[in-house]
Amino acid sequence: MSLKAAEVAHVLLAIVALLLFAHGGGRIFELIRQPKVIGEIAGGLILGPTVLGAFYPGAQHWLFPAGGPTASVLGAFYSIGLLLMVYLTGTEMRMPGGGGERRTVGFITVSGLALPFVFGLSIAQLVDTGQLVGPNGSPTTLALIFGMAVAITSVPVISRIMLDLGILNTVFARIVLAVAIVEDILLYVILAIVLGLAQAQASDSYGVWALLGSDSMALAVVYFTVAPLAFLAVVIRFGPSLFVRMSKSSLNVLEHASPIAFRLFFLFLMCAGCIGLGIDPIFGALVAGMCSSGTARQEEAQPQETLRHISLGFFIPIYFAIVGIKLDLLHHFDVVFFCWFLVLACAVKFASVWLGARLAGEDNPSAVNLSVAMNARGGPGIVLASTAFGAQIINENFFASLVVLSIVTSQLAGFWLWRVVGRGMPLRADPSAKREVITREVEPVAARTTRNGRRP
Repeated sequence: MSLKAAEVAHVLLAIVALLLFAHGGGRIFELIRQPKVIGEIAGGLILGPTVLGAFYPGAQHWLFPAGGPTASVLGAFYSIGLLLMVYLTGTEMRMPGGGGERRTVGFITVSGLALPFVFGLSIAQLVDTGQLVGPNGSPTTLALIFGMAVAITSVPVISRIMLDLGILNTVFARIVLAVAIVEDILLYVILAIVLGLAQAQASDSYGVWALLGSDSMALAVVYFTVAPLAFLAVVIRFGPSLFVRMSKSSLNVLEHASPIAFRLFFLFLMCAGCIGLGIDPIFGALVAGMCSSGTARQEEAQPQETLRHISLGFFIPIYFAIVGIKLDLLHHFDVVFFCWFLVLACAVKFASVWLGARLAGEDNPSAVNLSVAMNARGGPGIVLASTAFGAQIINENFFASLVVLSIVTSQLAGFWLWRVVGRGMPLRADPSAKREVITREVEPVAARTTRNGRRP
């Protein structure tokens, strides 16, 4: 279990390099008003086969070997960073909209999620995607990944962009986040189903499904559809109150010793519960974050914020940097495929959100701004790529395209919103203000016609 001194030194050097380049890249991208996550991936890209490996392949292979103790330790940090990333996404999944915003949220959710997903499924069936499938993939699972890649929206990235712009408390931000939250929950459910189906086809199945020992794909479809939905329903119903009762219990030695330790315990317990059911642990991380997101008191919110700082300072940058290292854009990146896939994904998502916004009564500039913001795929898009690639559902070429798609769409959304806000233009017109203006314009006319003795 223990490592030799030389192996420990090797691991520490690799971690130092990952932290330095991840945070350095993140800081550079923050200065140019781009999402920090993109800079963290770019830092890993420099350390990977795309840059360092192209000029000094020996140094790159030594610093980040494919096997051995260093690879195992970094793989553990990668997995923990992924779980913490999804956990923090879950903590942000509080439904913000209400009142008059519900119509817009409802129309955009239905149109902006269903249409891109169905369109992505259709395209995957029409074009030849055989060169994108991994060893555990199938036409069905690949089509689902394709549909999710087109439909997904990033809660963390778009919320961070709007926080930097100072518009997080606006109606526009509440609409975008409300739609993104619903989309991400549904798409994480679909991802859990896809990963379960891939597991059923692989030889390394685990949990209840492994105990069943069935080779029936029909039974696998039923099980891996029902299990995530049932788990989500039970945890959403009882999880938040269970979390609060556990945190306040006098028998909870973890909470009294270290509230952060208890939150990590709760996170890993939910992940272990998913593994026991045969569901991928990232689904447990998501629902754990959703359960612990309602801590309103200061003494309860402070440990959550501390855990957030630790995750964003260490584990999550390492995760994103390793994603960058996994990218080999020189040998496993189809430029032609990526270009048409980028145009297709952006056009379909844009048109679907725009249609929903217009049907809800938004004017054209507001619908355009909402469509661009909802095109940012960010962290969830990268999670989709890394988990599908790790489960061997997709190959390295498709993995690279999905990651770069998430990066480019996040940059475009950030650039557009900065441009609109920088020019002093409103991101969303207020329909109630328009009605007020119309009323004020009509009332004097009515008064004049009454004074002239005519019927108004």
